[in-house]
Amino acid sequence: MILSNRRQVPLIALVPFLLIAFGLAWGTLALFIFLPNQMNNIFGELTGQHPLFYLAVYAPAIAAFIVVTYYSGLVGLRRYFSRLLLWRCSPVWYIFLIVGIPLVFVGGAALKGNLFTEPFPFSSFQSFIIALVLTTIKGPVEEFGWRGVVLPLLQRKMAPIWAGLILGVIWGFWHLPAFLLSGTPQSAWSFAPFFFGTVALSVIVTPLFNISHGSILLPALFHFILINPVWPDAQPYDIYLFMFVAVLVVWFNRKTMFNREGAIIEVIPPSRRRSGTA
Repeated sequence: MILSNRRQVPLIALVPFLLIAFGLAWGTLALFIFLPNQMNNIFGELTGQHPLFYLAVYAPAIAAFIVVTYYSGLVGLRRYFSRLLLWRCSPVWYIFLIVGIPLVFVGGAALKGNLFTEPFPFSSFQSFIIALVLTTIKGPVEEFGWRGVVLPLLQRKMAPIWAGLILGVIWGFWHLPAFLLSGTPQSAWSFAPFFFGTVALSVIVTPLFNISHGSILLPALFHFILINPVWPDAQPYDIYLFMFVAVLVVWFNRKTMFNREGAIIEVIPPSRRRSGTA
């Protein structure tokens, strides 16, 4: 049975989604920015592995679960989670994910001149595995919100290129408080290059999202590969390269990026769509 229109997530759901996603993340980090002594005394110093930092990172996913459940109930939420089982797309995309993204970081590090000068960042195989596990359960979870809810809703009103650009601005701006706190991974970075890089990445992943029929799994995999802790430090050259890649992706997908036909616009997939359908 297909969900009726009244059980689908409406466009207006963007408002509560953004209020929750920004309110929870920015509110949590703002307490450490404006009340550092009090928060450190109660919860300890904020780091990238602090439970409250995870809470801030999970804010888009939490917002997505609340919004989907409110508008579509548990039936809709289960249907929404079925998008984690969508994995089929052109083999070219898998080559890009597995080979292309690593090459961007290697190329960026080569341009920076530190490709062969930095040691392997982990002292043991155990620490490497732990880092991979923590990476898996952190950043990629954001995709439940960004590509899980926001992108399909934006594509109801605009072509994928514009939806991807707007989502990139939202996605990049959402990270801002992390750049104002010492102890977070972002505290050592410059916000402006990160912001423009995020916009480029949002554009890159948009056609992958659409060609995979709204998969949450593949954008999460994309996100994981981007933040894989083994990549060499390539900033800001990796960002420049990803901006160039974004231009190429738009060019090669120009027929679909500037046309709403074929764009995924529903948060809750029809029940007739099976897992992995191409």
